[in-house]
Amino acid sequence: MIWTLALTPAVGPLWLALAVAAALAVAGLGLLGRRRGARLRAAALVLLLAALAGPELRREARDTLPGVVVVLTDRSASQRLAGREAETEAARAGLVARLKALPGIELREAAFDDRDAAEDADGTRLFATLASTLADVPPERVSGVVMISDGQIHDVPDTAARLGFTAPLHVLLTGRPDEIDRRVEILEAPRFGMVGKPAKIAFRVVDGGPAPASGPVRVTLRRDGEEIGALNARPGERTEVSVDVPHAGANVVEIEAAPLAHDLTPLDDRAAVRIDGVREHLRVLLVSGEPHPGERMWRNLLKSDAAVDLVHFTILRPPEKQDRTPVDELALIPFPTRELFQDKIRDFDLIVFDRYRRRGLLSTLYFDNIARWVEAGGALLVAADPDLADPAGLFETPLADVLPVQPLAGPLEGTFRPVTTRLGRRHPVTGDLPGADATPPAWGRWHRLAPVEAAADAVSLLADGADHPLLLTAERGKGRVAMLLSDQVWLWARGHDGGGPWAPLLRRTAHWLMKEPDLEAEALRLTRQGRDLVIERRTLADTTAPVAVTTPTGETRTLPLVETAPGRWRAATPADGLGLWRANDGTLTALTHVGPLSPREFADVLSTDRLVGPLARATGGGTRRLFAANATAPAVPRVLTRDPGGLMAGDDWIGVARSTATVLKGIERVSLSGGLAIAALLLALFATAWWRESR
Repeated sequence: MIWTLALTPAVGPLWLALAVAAALAVAGLGLLGRRRGARLRAAALVLLLAALAGPELRREARDTLPGVVVVLTDRSASQRLAGREAETEAARAGLVARLKALPGIELREAAFDDRDAAEDADGTRLFATLASTLADVPPERVSGVVMISDGQIHDVPDTAARLGFTAPLHVLLTGRPDEIDRRVEILEAPRFGMVGKPAKIAFRVVDGGPAPASGPVRVTLRRDGEEIGALNARPGERTEVSVDVPHAGANVVEIEAAPLAHDLTPLDDRAAVRIDGVREHLRVLLVSGEPHPGERMWRNLLKSDAAVDLVHFTILRPPEKQDRTPVDELALIPFPTRELFQDKIRDFDLIVFDRYRRRGLLSTLYFDNIARWVEAGGALLVAADPDLADPAGLFETPLADVLPVQPLAGPLEGTFRPVTTRLGRRHPVTGDLPGADATPPAWGRWHRLAPVEAAADAVSLLADGADHPLLLTAERGKGRVAMLLSDQVWLWARGHDGGGPWAPLLRRTAHWLMKEPDLEAEALRLTRQGRDLVIERRTLADTTAPVAVTTPTGETRTLPLVETAPGRWRAATPADGLGLWRANDGTLTALTHVGPLSPREFADVLSTDRLVGPLARATGGGTRRLFAANATAPAVPRVLTRDPGGLMAGDDWIGVARSTATVLKGIERVSLSGGLAIAALLLALFATAWWRESR
């Protein structure tokens, strides 16, 4: 019970002030003039003013509210290592049982799980979880907070004042004091790299724990899942490596160090870097034969792309043509054939032959250079002359060794509408061309093509209505070759018979030749979509093998794939862990990162009080280990209720503060200025004062 004195004036503040002023004036004049009854009149006026002010005694009935204690469990990725998850749950259960036995305590449980965190979240954010848990709790009701964690917390406030309450913070540390761990730290890495050029990566091997190794460590380098080299690195020292960027798009480079004996986890023995390959410019050599309607189409297509550097070699006047034009007027400078086809051929990304016939301008040596360039990784596109079997054709040169066809006598003439083949419907070059889903395709008709016998390893993507190949692709050594067996694709470009998707067809073919990752016919990809990790497989085969997905913690999940479109297979699994994920179907490997490439969660996984210990001690709490070096069960401390401001931790106990928050249940009022007694006293005082003045 709490007694207080309060005023409940019977009149407004202005009238009460006027009454006080009038009373002072009347009483003052009487007292200064020493008039009879002045003192009695002053006493009566004071009593009247007190009655107008309405004094009363109030007695409040209050109940003490229970104090709120939060048990906050860390379920981040580092807490799922080395048996910590089971240890954490055992400690949580024991602590909750002790807290429930305490009177005057309201228990709240909360947990941070990085599997439920936002996609761009990085690190363990226990204090953000704590703030949301206590959002509806007044600061005076907070009796304490107990965190169960390995101490690797990445949002620790700078000062205790920023917590928003004054109750003690205790941290129960999982893990052992004798843990050792090796990890790889990325110091410098480029975000982008030029295709065909090396990128420099700087890293450091760090050995943490009571007995770190001192000798050189074997480090393995992998790119897109394939080993590309190895080296020795000394722990604690900066090491730099150069890695080639072979293709456009994502190039994932892994740096993996040999594990320590009794290593806490091998997961942080490797780090990953994603380098997005970009092409500075695509250098294309277009070699045209005698002029024809499609020549300008090729030139316009290639010149329309600002990223393409085009060199166009064309024959405008056959050597056998005889006229009276002076030789010195045929050309201002000689065409640099030797420079293009011998000295600088490796500078080109793509060579296109458009209806080319041998005219004696290019020697056999140059064609041999092109064939060897293709097998070394070059890209060759041949738009064939209808008379492909002509003795002056490309098949009478060393280039025939890399072309995926054997020409037949022809050409085949007659109207036909290009169609996608069975494999063409699965291939990314032709699978979803605009108009391909209609029957027949919503494309214009062509009128001739060159008959060929396709090589066994050639893939036919387009054909005429009689299954004669129209577009063929093939692998040759490290390079690729494509053949378009008609010179009438320009009909689509000019809108003949409704036209057709000439630009996407030729662009996709060119980029497939240059190994654009998005156009690979055999590909395995991992992407994060929302809370799921999506596995996508592209293949020309009719079936696919299940995919083994390895999580950042080393768990393996085997997932069957479901065909969602011709040549496209798909599966999904929850993206419930930050770090490097790996998928493998026995042939292909795909990598992706959930969260940052070098997550803070695995920057250091050794349990420690270094980050949160100073803050806990500043609140009156502290940190203590749940497990000794060889312990098998957690040493959960006793929990005691203590007065605020007192000692809150001991050798085997932790304290929570008693709540000082109360709730008002009722108020009892006793008036000091009402009733007949006050009225009778006022009347007596005024009567006495009048009697004294009348004498």
